[in-house]
Amino acid sequence: MFNVLRVSAYRNLFIAQVVALLGTGLLTVALGLLAFDLAGGRAGAVLGTALTIKMIAYVFVAPVMAALVERLPRKAVLVAADLVRAGIALGLPFVDSVEQIYLLVFLLQSASATFTPAFQAVIPVILPAEKDYTRALSLSRLAYDLESLLSPLLAAALLTVMGYSNLFIGTTAGFLVSALLVVATRLPGAVPLRNQGSLLHRTTLGTRIFLTEPRLRGLMALNLVVAAGTALVLVNTVVYARDVFDGTNSDVAIALGCFGAGSMLIAFTAPNLLDRRTDRSLMLAGGIILPVGILAAAYLGATEGSAAALTNPSWLLLLALWAVLGAGTSMINTPSARLLRRTATDSTRSYLFTAQFSLSHACFMLTYPIAGWVGAAAGQPRAALLLAGIATLGTLAAIRLWTPEAREASDATPAAQERT
Repeated sequence: MFNVLRVSAYRNLFIAQVVALLGTGLLTVALGLLAFDLAGGRAGAVLGTALTIKMIAYVFVAPVMAALVERLPRKAVLVAADLVRAGIALGLPFVDSVEQIYLLVFLLQSASATFTPAFQAVIPVILPAEKDYTRALSLSRLAYDLESLLSPLLAAALLTVMGYSNLFIGTTAGFLVSALLVVATRLPGAVPLRNQGSLLHRTTLGTRIFLTEPRLRGLMALNLVVAAGTALVLVNTVVYARDVFDGTNSDVAIALGCFGAGSMLIAFTAPNLLDRRTDRSLMLAGGIILPVGILAAAYLGATEGSAAALTNPSWLLLLALWAVLGAGTSMINTPSARLLRRTATDSTRSYLFTAQFSLSHACFMLTYPIAGWVGAAAGQPRAALLLAGIATLGTLAAIRLWTPEAREASDATPAAQERT
């Protein structure tokens, strides 16, 4: 897996990704503490609104920005987005109202919605061989999982010697280092593009290609499955650990760590798995695992009066279940970019990666409220049952839309895709 790091351009970009992710993790912790300072007991509502603003930026800003910057040099786009993010992070310690948080979060996430699809689209150009690209995807998945584990620990260590506002400086440093690494990287030149129509046509091009390609339609359905499983874990782990099992903050961290460990296991093994199995079989296996796992969580959510202890079988079952859910999400997420790579042409690559970025995050706009609001109003079992139903429908839709006999999108000519 690590052989791809011998390619200097990819190595620099991978390190840039890791550093920026660590900075983002510090930002998440610092933003929560800032919200508590400004809003007290309403901090949860403030963060919930900020998360919704983040999804809005990802879903609606990303396609527009991809169309606007398509003819600009890749390096300039990536560096500019990093510098914007660094500047906004540096300004966050000075806000004194909730409204200012919302504005800066929207601007910062709009810059991320520009950076991330552009970053993802340049990797297959640097690593044209499919085996190398698969290993790069696994490393990227590992980077995300490690960030979710290490960033809170790093933040906790830093908070023992400094105030939380200094975490924003760490975030700024992360984005600046990322920008410097991109500057030091020799990226392939952009392919000259012919005029592809109006801004509206270019903004919606990626989504329209998704709707015409069987395997990308299947990916859209599986995005919903991933969103259901991820929302259950990210939103309600604290409720399961603290309320259902009467545990501690450490138990919350342990459960989230199990979810990340399951995802990392698949990320490590994905290159070998994909040497023996098709993308479709691995991704649909994840699509089957997730609804079953969420359904099991509904049963555990009905458990009452259990103490979160190593001797409690139900608690150990929850930890194992969270690891299974992490594995299921990674079975879908890790190979997904291979589908985009095979379908894309030089002129549509950025649009497809942007469409996947937007469409996958749009699913969270449905599942996050279900996990949070239904769980709070009707209880964890009902929320999990509803999410399991959504995940089941997503998997059945993927099986129906992406059949083994479906004509592979790679057979489509560039002209056919560009007329879409």
